[in-house]
Amino acid sequence: MAQFSVNPTRVDPYKNFKFRVLWDGKAVAGVDHVSALARTTDVVEHREGHDPSAEHLSPGTTSYAPIVLSRGRTHDTAFEEWANKVWELGAPLGGEVMLRDFRKDITIELMNEAGQVVLSWKVYRCWPSEYVALGELDAGANCVAIESLTLRCEGWERDPGVTEPAEP
Repeated sequence: MAQFSVNPTRVDPYKNFKFRVLWDGKAVAGVDHVSALARTTDVVEHREGHDPSAEHLSPGTTSYAPIVLSRGRTHDTAFEEWANKVWELGAPLGGEVMLRDFRKDITIELMNEAGQVVLSWKVYRCWPSEYVALGELDAGANCVAIESLTLRCEGWERDPGVTEPAEP
């Protein structure tokens, strides 16, 4: 069976370095790293009292791993603004958390080498559980300053509406 239905001569899997993250209907500037989309389903073990030698297994609750977004530090305040909806130091009493809009659905799009969206995931009810305004500083290093946002979510799914495009 061909791995690519629209481009059957393609043999290389998609690369992991062309992607974008969207929230509030817009691409988020500068994101250069997205951690893996992972979920884990607990195993429920049970056995019948008259059968001491056999154990039965069934699926239990499913949890979704935190998603970490990182980017080079600039003057774009999108990460900070969202993190401040969860907790803002110095806000008036009762205003530290913006309960009505601290959650967002986000989209993660994977692109082919030509920049065409080839796969997309919808991530639901995300909220920032950790915000790093400025990563480690090191005078001996040769890299950019980093900020990161760790998101907790309540699930994700691949968007079936995004299909394999004909490649140029």
